[in-house]
Amino acid sequence: MVAKSPLDDPEKAAFAWARYRRAMRMMLLLTIGVVAVALAMLYDGSSPASVHYYIAIAIGVGFTMLLAGALMGLVFLSNGTGHDASVDNRLPDNGEDDN
Repeated sequence: MVAKSPLDDPEKAAFAWARYRRAMRMMLLLTIGVVAVALAMLYDGSSPASVHYYIAIAIGVGFTMLLAGALMGLVFLSNGTGHDASVDNRLPDNGEDDN
């Protein structure tokens, strides 16, 4: 029998998802700051780089940071709520040796 996940409880799930959204808001603010600093460090005013270069840098850095923050946040959400402990990961015995 599969154990129930703590995220099945609506109160615990609401608290966990609220904490995840709060962490993502903080990650968004950090990302905006990092993108601004990266663009400020790259812009020198006299380079022949077009505006497309700076747009690509902003999108690349921003998307990478937000994706990493979202995935890491989901790992913390899953582990912090005990959802990981409720997973039954036993493999069925198929009679073969592991050699």
